[in-house]
Order: sequence, then structure tokens, then C-alpha cells
Amino acid sequence: MKRFMKYLAIGIVLTGTFYSCLKIDETSVPTRGEEQINLKKYLDDIISRKNDVDTTELGIYYVTMKEGTGAYPKTGDTLTVGYAGYFIDGRLFDTSYWHNQTDSTYTFVLGNPPMIKGWDDGMKVINKNARVQLIIPSDFAYGSAGSGFIQPYQTLVFVIIMKDIKPSN
Repeated sequence: MKRFMKYLAIGIVLTGTFYSCLKIDETSVPTRGEEQINLKKYLDDIISRKNDVDTTELGIYYVTMKEGTGAYPKTGDTLTVGYAGYFIDGRLFDTSYWHNQTDSTYTFVLGNPPMIKGWDDGMKVINKNARVQLIIPSDFAYGSAGSGFIQPYQTLVFVIIMKDIKPSN
């Protein structure tokens, strides 16, 4: 038993020493200023590739990748979309495929229940069969609080394909 305790103690000391020497990539919480710098770089990169960046009245940035047809959705309409959500650095954090592997779509009523402000606002500029990239600053997403693995001051990027719009009655 003494021998076991001795090896256990040595193991704990060595593990602690080794762990303290590691450079662990602890992701620091971004600041609003860092978000603004990264967002500007991201938008500048999009523009440098000859893409037009538009904004909604609320201030959501969007790039129309493929024009759609017909009317634009309104609050209360039932929308069916395919989407992928990314952090501004390109890491995927959500996709409609994860929620519905049958046809990779997500169906919801716009504004009921309310989603993040940027999502609800951005949907209103996407008509049927359009493919749009929404760039949602944290003020219109999860803000200074973050949510789960989404850090505070995290700009979110969604690529959305509007599959269907069913007007409310």
C-alpha cells in the first residue's frame, strides 16, 4: 500500500508539473472591439471578392448568392429553409441537416416564437429559392451574454436556402 501511495503521489506531481507547462489554447472571451475588427475584416474580404454586401433596416449584413422568386416572407409566415451556421472564422456550429436528416430542412413560423433578432430580420430579405449569406453581429444574436458554446460578442454567419414560404392566413 505504501508503494502504491508513493507512485500515486509521484504521478500526481508529474501530472501537475506537465499540465502547468502546457500551453493550453484557452479561448479568451472576445471583446466588442475585437468583434468589430473581425467583422470589418470579414466584410472587406467579401467585398474584395466582388460581392455586394447589403444591410437590412435593423443592420444585418447579407450577400445574395442566388436570386429567388416571388414574395418575401412576413412575420407569421411558415418558412422551410436549409441552413448552415458558422462562426466568423469558418467553424460550423449548426446546420439543418443535424435536425432533419430526411430532407435537411428546418420549418418554422417566422417570429413565433422569436428567434435571435438577426435571424428573424434576415429571413425577410430571402424569397423562395434564394440562397443568401446572413452576417449577424452579436448585438442581434447573443450579445454580451453568449449562449452555450457561442461566446459573447460572437458574430454569426448563416448560409440559407429558402425552400418554401407559406403565407399566414
